[in-house]
Parts: sequence; structure tokens; C-alpha cells
Amino acid sequence: MAKRTQKKRQYSQSWSNQIDDMIRGASGGFLFGIPLIYTMEVWWIGSQTPPPVMLAILAATFAVVFLLNRTEGFRKTQSMHFLDTCMDSVEVLAIGIACATFMLFLLGEIRVGTPLEEALGKLILESVPFALGAALSRAFLSGDRWSSTNSADSDNKAKQKKKADKQEINATLADIGATLIGATIIAFNIAPTDEIPMLNASASPLWLLAIIVASLIISYGIVFQAGFTTQKKRRQQQGIFQRPISETVASYLVSLFAAAFMLFFFNRLTIDDPWTLWLSHTVLLGLPASIGGAAGRIAL
Repeated sequence: MAKRTQKKRQYSQSWSNQIDDMIRGASGGFLFGIPLIYTMEVWWIGSQTPPPVMLAILAATFAVVFLLNRTEGFRKTQSMHFLDTCMDSVEVLAIGIACATFMLFLLGEIRVGTPLEEALGKLILESVPFALGAALSRAFLSGDRWSSTNSADSDNKAKQKKKADKQEINATLADIGATLIGATIIAFNIAPTDEIPMLNASASPLWLLAIIVASLIISYGIVFQAGFTTQKKRRQQQGIFQRPISETVASYLVSLFAAAFMLFFFNRLTIDDPWTLWLSHTVLLGLPASIGGAAGRIAL
């Protein structure tokens, strides 16, 4: 009976680790792939890419991902067996393609009636940075890589930091600043381009609502579910909105503010424009801004 219970726990833990690895890989993919997903030139090149070139891009991406998995490893528990590395590389490539597919459908660049060859070209081309981001997620963003070997020292440092930050307002202002910096870094290069007005031309209220939901879910996953550098500290940090859900919503509102300011700064929006135009443009740019804001908070 005890052996059965132990096997069930191991099986449950293996599935839990598998899900954690996939969430971490997808989060890393979104961090790396979002800037390219908002590039219309890539959409056009992808729609005109012939099948032999698609296969070459897939093969080259797989080779790079394989090398990354061979050196650092995609999972927490790294295996140096050739077959295991191949399977992990296939999984990373699948995560990249799945993330790119989700984003292209969300942005309306792939629809039900899109020709198969055009859709595949866009998917394969856009999946490259997502796959690379998934492969690099553990190497650069995992908490295990940067965590201290002495847990007692880290606990003491955390306690000292809590004593130093007695006022909740300080932690809240730090989060706002980190969110603004991250949102600006990611969305600043997108704001002055024609991608936002182009996407807005086919925007509908339900579509904008779906983008809002996706922005909240992705940013929540990056900060609180992917196991990146400061996930445990994020849950322990003091502040006015320092709960996972409330912090995610508050940070998203800050990212929307940053997105609206950048659009106004680059004269993509003016005071005379209707509020509906402000809303739709801000929500569209708010997706990459919120992901950048999440990156800024985990770097805090």
C-alpha cells in the first residue's frame, strides 16, 4: 500500500514538474517573441515563404534549440542523453509553435479562412524567437540558477529587506517603477510603427476583450507561475496590491497607462481622437506592454 502511494506521489510530481516546465518555457517564449510578433514585415515574408524554406527554418531552429538544451537544459532536471535532448528539443519547438499560433490568432493575422501555406509560413517564421525564448527560459530566468545555495542566508536577507521596507508604499512604488520600465522597453519600439493602427482596423469589442484577458493571464503566468528568479519573493513582498491577482490587475493598468503615453508621445493618438480609438489602440499596445511590465517586476 505504501509503495502504491509513493508511486502515485512520484507520478503526480512528475506531471507537476512537466506542467511547470511548460509554463516556464511558454513564458520565456512570450518574453522573447512578442517584439517580433508585432512586425508586419515578418507577416508578409512568412506569407510568401515557400515550403522548402519553411523546412530549412524549422531544421535550423531545431539545431539551435538542441544545442541550447544540450548545454543548459530546458527542464529543471537536465539529462545528457542524446534521445532525451532530442525529445526536449521537439517539445521546445512545439511550445514555440503553439505560442506563435496563439498570438497570430489573437492578433487576427491567421484566421479560419487563411490559406494553409500562408498560415504555415507565418507560424514557422514567428515561432523561431518563441522557441529560442523557451529554450533559454531556464538558463536566464529560472530561480534555481540564481538562488543562493545557503537558504538560511537568503532568509536572513529577506527578513532584513522586509525590515528596511516597513512602509507598504515603498514596495508599491517600486513595483510601479519596474512595471513602467519593463513596459517601456518592450513596447517603445512598437508604439511608433503602423502595426497598431493596422491591427485596430479589424478590431471588435470581443476581440479587444480577448486581448485584455490574454494580457492578464500571460503576465500572471510570467510573474507567479513560471518559477522565474523572484517568484517566491514576489509572493512575500509587502505592498498595497501585493496579492497575485490584485498585483496583476494593478500592473496591467500601469502598463495600459504607459502604452497610452507612448502612443501620445509618438503622435499616434491625439487629444482630439475619440475615446474609443484611445481604448482600442491602448489595449492593443497593452499586450506587449504588460508582458514587458511582468519582465520588469521579476527583474526587481
